[in-house]
Order: sequence, then structure tokens, then C-alpha cells
Amino acid sequence: MPRTSSAAKKKTKRSSRECGIAAIDLFCGVGGLTKGLENAGIDVNLGVDIDPACAYPYSENNEAAFLLKSVADLNGRDLVQKVKGADYTLLAGCAPCQPFSTYQQKLGPSDERWHLLGHFGRLAEELDPDFITMENVPNLARQAVFKKFVSKLQSLGFHVTYQVVDCSEFGVPQQRQRLVLLASKLGPIDLVRTELKPKTVRQAIGKLPRIKAGEACASDPLHQASELSDLNMRRMRASVPGGTWRDWDEDLVADCHKRTTGKTYPSVYGRMEWDQPAPTMTTQYFGFGNGRFGHPEQDRAISLREGAILQSFPKSYKFVRKGDPIYCKTIGRLIGNAVPVKLGEAIGKSIVAHVQEHTGPKKRAA
Repeated sequence: MPRTSSAAKKKTKRSSRECGIAAIDLFCGVGGLTKGLENAGIDVNLGVDIDPACAYPYSENNEAAFLLKSVADLNGRDLVQKVKGADYTLLAGCAPCQPFSTYQQKLGPSDERWHLLGHFGRLAEELDPDFITMENVPNLARQAVFKKFVSKLQSLGFHVTYQVVDCSEFGVPQQRQRLVLLASKLGPIDLVRTELKPKTVRQAIGKLPRIKAGEACASDPLHQASELSDLNMRRMRASVPGGTWRDWDEDLVADCHKRTTGKTYPSVYGRMEWDQPAPTMTTQYFGFGNGRFGHPEQDRAISLREGAILQSFPKSYKFVRKGDPIYCKTIGRLIGNAVPVKLGEAIGKSIVAHVQEHTGPKKRAA
């Protein structure tokens, strides 16, 4: 029997969707939000990002085309053809969060990424979509640039809501606080909340093959753990799930933590707990000393694959071509910056439910 082509598979899958929403994902990264929207039944036709490292994972795992371009250089004409003929259109994205993160207190309006949200608003005006969604760090809601963005959407006729949510409420096995904005021209819209019991570290990664520090799994090269120095291995073995470096013998404690300023950072060099959600995955989650990223049981930091799973990516999600080198800093950055897939799916389901509630028969785009 001949193999079904990739294009045919995409056509078959796409034709089965009935919500009639076509989307464009700005700042798409490796596709966490896109994958979630697709899982909810939304056709994402284009992902845009300036990072060439995103091109392969985005295109390989999602149905959308990938455009390597800065959002600052886009205009509505670049986008309108990608959603032409759709019943409804969605402009989605997560502008780079680093300028607004509490981990980057020194960044501000002088950082060029600070103004990318303004380009998001400009494209919303030029494309004139039916819906908009944006995900970012909670601290963004306190910034003037965000309030200006909301005001612009409202002036364009959007009903806008936003709230800070914990991703663990939506099936992400991770405690991750995020700001979620939804905007609609059909009427008031809100994120549909669920009553899912938070998924634990054990449920997410408990059955992955055992590996050692500095080792990679033969069947999945992304399931690899960073090496540990002799000192950090001693620290790892002295650590207990949910504990801190304060539990260690004095000779293991780093000099910086003995100083007054360092005593307020107890969560670094920690192990995760099996029966709790993971802590927030940062871009450096693969390093034991960068947070509570020690494996609950094995003497190592969590692997690249485990971090992806804790971001709710499917276990089969591909981040590098077969045989290509795997750079921990690059893959860690891509995964840590991603929108958790399950949060993207919750956003997508909320928009689909909103359409079904407010419209009845579909409209036809001009």
C-alpha cells in the first residue's frame, strides 16, 4: 500500500475541522501555541519568528508554514492572503517576555523587544481579524505598553479580557503563572476554566528510561542530561525532593548562598517532587544549579526531553533533525520560552466555544 503523503495527511486532517477559524501565530517559536490551537480544531496557516532555530521544529511538528521574519517588518498585506476565505480569523502570539520578566529587572523601554507589542497592535489594525489572543508573563499587565495595547484593541471594536492563570489548571504538569488575553469582535469572551486535577511530575515523566548525568538515551537523543561536577554530584546526592541547599552540610553550600543576599534564593540546587507539578520551566532548566530542576529520584538534572514534556509538548515532538548536533543552550531556550501546548489548547477551545455560542451559522469572509 502506498504511503500517504505529508501534504495529503494535512489536507485530510484540515478538512475534518468545522470551526472555520484560520489563525496566524506571531512570535511562534517552536510551535507550542500553534500545536495547542491545532489540537483545539483551529487551522493555523502561518507562524512567524525571527529565530532560525525555530524553523525546523515548527514546520516539522505543525501544519502551518513558517516565515523567518521580524514582526516589526511585517504588514497586513503579508498576512491577509494567509487567512483569505476563512469564516473567522485569529491573530495570536506571545511577544518576547524577557523585557517584562521579573528575572530581567534591568531591561526596559530601551530594549528593542519592549516595543514588539506595539507592532502586534499595528498588525491587528491592518489585518482586522475577528479574534486576538496573547500570552505573556504576569508582569506585563502592569506596564504602560500593555495598557496601550488593550486600549488600541478596544478602539478597534474588540471586547477584551485578560487574566493571570496558573498553567497547571489546564493540564500542564507545571506551576507556571501566565497572563492570557482574549479579544473578540463578536462579544465578551473569556478563558474557559476547567476543573482538571493538576498533573504531577510522576505522571508526566515517571516512565521515561533511566539515564545518568552526562548521558543520553539511545532511543531518544533529546532525553539527555547535563554532566555534573564532583561537587555538584555531592550536592545532588545530599538533596531531597522539595528540599533546599539549606539541608546540606556546610561544606557543600556555595559561598554566594552564605552571604545575606544569597539566602533569599533557596530554590536553586533543588530536586522536584514526584507528586507535585514541576516548577516553572525556564530557558536554563537543564542545569541543576539554575532552579529546582533536579530529578526527584535520579542523581541528575532533568533532561531536555523531560523539560519539553513538562511544557506539555508531546513526547514525539521533534526539535532537531535526526543526526544533527543537540545544543543544550539552544534547545533549552526554545523549550523554556514556549507557550505550553495545553495552555494553547485551552485558549483555542475557548475561542471555538465562543464562536459556537455567539454566531450560529458561519459568516463568510470577504
